[in-house]
Amino acid sequence: MTDLIELLKNKVTAAVLDGETGYLPEKTQALASFYPVLLSILKAHPDLIGALQNQLNPRFSDLFRTGTDLKLQFLSQVSGDAPLNETENVLSKAIAPTLGLLSDEAGSSHPQDIVKLIQSQIGSISSKVPVWAASILSAFGIGSIAAAATTAAPKVVAQPTLSSTPPQKEEKKSGFLLPLIALLVLLGLIAFLYKSCSTKKDVDAGTGAVSSQSADLKASSLQLVTDQAGQLTHCQISSGDAGFLEKLKTDIKSLFSQANDCTVETNAELAKEFVDQDAIPGVLQLLKGVPGINLNWTGNQLTVQAPDQAAAEALVGKIQPLLKNATVSVAAPLDESSAVSTSISSAEKALSELNAEQTTAQELADALNLQIINFATGSNAIPDANKAVLNKAADVLKNAKSVQLVVGGHTDATGNPDANKTLSQKRAQAVVDYFVQQGVDAAQLKAVGFGQEKPVAENETPEGRFKNRRIAFEVLNTETGSVSTVDANGVQQQ
Repeated sequence: MTDLIELLKNKVTAAVLDGETGYLPEKTQALASFYPVLLSILKAHPDLIGALQNQLNPRFSDLFRTGTDLKLQFLSQVSGDAPLNETENVLSKAIAPTLGLLSDEAGSSHPQDIVKLIQSQIGSISSKVPVWAASILSAFGIGSIAAAATTAAPKVVAQPTLSSTPPQKEEKKSGFLLPLIALLVLLGLIAFLYKSCSTKKDVDAGTGAVSSQSADLKASSLQLVTDQAGQLTHCQISSGDAGFLEKLKTDIKSLFSQANDCTVETNAELAKEFVDQDAIPGVLQLLKGVPGINLNWTGNQLTVQAPDQAAAEALVGKIQPLLKNATVSVAAPLDESSAVSTSISSAEKALSELNAEQTTAQELADALNLQIINFATGSNAIPDANKAVLNKAADVLKNAKSVQLVVGGHTDATGNPDANKTLSQKRAQAVVDYFVQQGVDAAQLKAVGFGQEKPVAENETPEGRFKNRRIAFEVLNTETGSVSTVDANGVQQQ
């Protein structure tokens, strides 16, 4: 088994000191002294592992919240000629990657699994703890526990001594105490049951209210996409808690060294909390640096999609232990042919159910937008598979003279923006021309090319680009003058 301390020196130290220019020998030695002390503390306090994992940027001071003097004592011993604040910053930067390496070596990020890993090498780790650190570890209960165990051992094997107290008196004393203890236990149990029943009523009533409220709210959501270099290229967050949104946006920008802010959405219709919200920092730490990932977290469902199925499954395996109430799964790659075929079938079915003489503009647009017109790359030729749908729509349009359609062409963000806008205009015009060829009045139709200006999904993934390459419809009813944008989500009044 690889020595953990040596592994930390080789991997974490190199990463932490990358870009540092001053006091490198001192900082290198400070890290070497820090690792065995940190691992000893984590072994003795597994709860601290979870607490640190749940912070995006854990700090060295988080280890010494109840003892500032201990922190200064440690820094004074390891800093040498380096300024204390610089040494502290370096040690802080080492905590997250240390936890990451321990998780990788343990095959799990669960605190108990990390403790087992440390325990398997505790002899080697203890031998590397600096002598001067014994008093610091003692403040964490490390060392004194072992001493207490050693002291207690003789008591276990010691022979009982003779008592000068007569056995009859001891029996009498025990006989008096036992009924009293039993009575106290019984009274405590009655009080506990009474409180539990009362609490359950309150919780049930409260849960009913919360459940009713939650049912009316849209789930909070988080989408993150990384490129092939592991850099964050897309971030979108939705939550009803504006304060939490701002904090999360700031933390993500700091963690991923992101140039652009996340896109955020907040309103009263969104839930204020994520399911397993406390696990978000841990999930972000696991995602950092992993290439080609599309992570979607909506409500109690978190999905991971990646071109490399094994990489997606590995990430899911690491995330799952962090979430107690949400389901984590690998999303299957998009099958474009199947998606197109299904969409055409849905559109044909919806159109066949319309009465050409009584249908509304919204119903027609809804049916049209069920289909996906998957133009070939660089082409504006309508695929033959979509023509049956357009033929049925044309029949409806010819009998609904008051309906006007604005046919919008959209592309993904690949390539030149101007060229994309031109192509989108040609594709929208191709749809208009086809309707006119089927006998629809040209005055009812207008083609507009938007290019890549109005994406409905991220452009960093194949699935997102596929969704962005689309034909969408705006409906203008000449009788009311109302305009509605209609897409796969339904009608949106403007």
